[in-house]
Parts: sequence; C-alpha cells; structure tokens
Amino acid sequence: MSRHTPSMSIMVAAARKAARGLQRDFGEVENLQVSLKGPANFVTAADKKAEKVLFEELSKGRPGYGFLMEEAGEVEGADKSHRWIIDPLDGTTNFLHGIPVFAISIALEREGQLVAGLVYNPITDEMFIAEKGQGAFLNDRRIRVAARRELAQSVVACGVPDLGRPDHAKFMSELGAVMNEVAGVRRMGAAALDLAYVAAGRFDAYWEANLAPWDIAAGIVLVREAGGFVSDLKGRDDMLATGGIVAGNELVSRKLGDLLKKVHKAA
Repeated sequence: MSRHTPSMSIMVAAARKAARGLQRDFGEVENLQVSLKGPANFVTAADKKAEKVLFEELSKGRPGYGFLMEEAGEVEGADKSHRWIIDPLDGTTNFLHGIPVFAISIALEREGQLVAGLVYNPITDEMFIAEKGQGAFLNDRRIRVAARRELAQSVVACGVPDLGRPDHAKFMSELGAVMNEVAGVRRMGAAALDLAYVAAGRFDAYWEANLAPWDIAAGIVLVREAGGFVSDLKGRDDMLATGGIVAGNELVSRKLGDLLKKVHKAA
C-alpha cells in the first residue's frame, strides 16, 4: 500500500467502508426479489446510504473539497480547486436484480483536471485505482490496455439506452455497424466497470452515449493511466460535458470512433 498517495489512501478507505453496506444490502436484495412490493425502494436507500458514507469519509479526509454526486448533486466546497466526483452504486439495475456487476466510483478533480480514479466492485473485491502519472493498478498489480490492433479481433463493450430513451434507433444503427466489424460485443450495465475492464485489457474498447460525469470520471483516469485513449463520440476531449465516450488503446479506439462517426454521418 506504500505506493498510494494520501489522497488515494483516503479514497480506498472510503470505498471499502461504503462497500460494507452495499455487500450487506446486496445479500438482502436477493431475498426481496420475491416480495410483491419489489426491491426498487430498497436499492434507492442502499444507494443513498453508500453515498452518505463516501461523503462523510472523504469530507473527513479532505475538509473543504467540493462534491459532484449522483444522488445529492453538487456540493460547493471552501476549496474551489478540488472536487470529488462520485457514483456510490454504478449498475443499479444489476444490483436490483441480484447480478454482481456493479461498482463504487470515485474520481478527484484538481483545477478542472481529473487526477485520480477508483472503481471498486465489492462483490468480486476488485479495486481498480489510478493517479495521474502513476499508472493504473488492479489490487496492486499493474494493468495495461490490450494490445490488439484490429477490430476484427476485438471484444467491445457498450451501453444500451434505457427504456423510454429517444435514441434507441441511433444506438441500433451503431450496434449494427460495430457487430459487423468486431469479434464480439458485450453489455455489462455498469459504465465505471466497462472502463475499468478496458484499462485491465479485458475489453479492447468501449463506447456509450448519454452518460453522467460520475459514471465515467474515475474510469477515464484508469484508461489513460493504463496507456489507453479516451474521447467523446466526436473525437474530442469533452466526455464529461457531452456524456459520450469511446475508449481503448490508441489504434482500436480510433478505429471504433471512426466507425461510429461514419454511422452518425449516414443517419
């Protein structure tokens, strides 16, 4: 653990503390699946509880830092140059259905730049961390993006628009184009983990639209520090503002980005 900066140590401790509640609540969800009322309200409560723990622990460790959180929104801090960007439970639908694919996501922003990221799956006990200029790690083992150069050999992750979203047709045309070019497409249901898996070389690339900053902030740091590239869907460095993202190694992310741009032009 000696490699962690003090800020990362605070992030790791906060994530582990919030994870304990989520582990307990996840066990409960499986019992609630059969109840008529359904577990949705319970999951919302689990989400808020985890966020409260993260807020308290990070505030204790770094008084004055601001926050951007999924549930509580923006909290201004006395220290205007630092901000935590937090998703206490990324993959809520998976959690709700008893699927063990979800994560706590914490990013640290300094002067508007993302400088540290953590993505933690409490069920598999996989802790992905990265700090600017320090590399990316999974449970203290160095990770790198995959080295494949061709889309035809690549497994690519994506997100599918939720019920009621107007962009189903657009996504279906993207999916159709990508499926024709790659070895396989995966949909896990947790953007933070998709990016962590790209950083670890498990997925060759990933794309999704309409994401919130807390879905992707930590994962962006992980991918970059693992030697990968991240852009928005127009090839620019504006992921947090546009909510669109393409990630992978330099070559495959560019090929995937070009393919998606072609689809959007044809639409």
